[in-house]
Amino acid sequence: MTTPTSEAATVTEQQLPTEFADLARFSDWILPTEPERYTKRLASSMAQMQELYDAGMQRLDAALDYCDKYDINDLPDEVRNLFNLLQSVVMVSFPIECWKQPRVPDSGAAYLDIVHEPLV
Repeated sequence: MTTPTSEAATVTEQQLPTEFADLARFSDWILPTEPERYTKRLASSMAQMQELYDAGMQRLDAALDYCDKYDINDLPDEVRNLFNLLQSVVMVSFPIECWKQPRVPDSGAAYLDIVHEPLV
């Protein structure tokens, strides 16, 4: 028997620290790898990315300060989720600030696959 998924279930599964509960509406951007974040960026509209960017940039300093309280190699799940969400904010920053489109301009069908991600 399968149970239907809902946005509320996603938010519950992707908890953030309570201090950042206002960002829970972006739980679909809590993605652990760069390829997942890039795929999400390409599948998102500029309006969706703008909304994430605006909310994330408003909370960026506070979120970074919060994450800095923990050892990067031993982050609690909620803090790791916040960190991954911040990485998604970074992922959308160039499309929002510079390119005004999800893809890199003049890149055609080219793309880069990261074979090995940095250890975090």
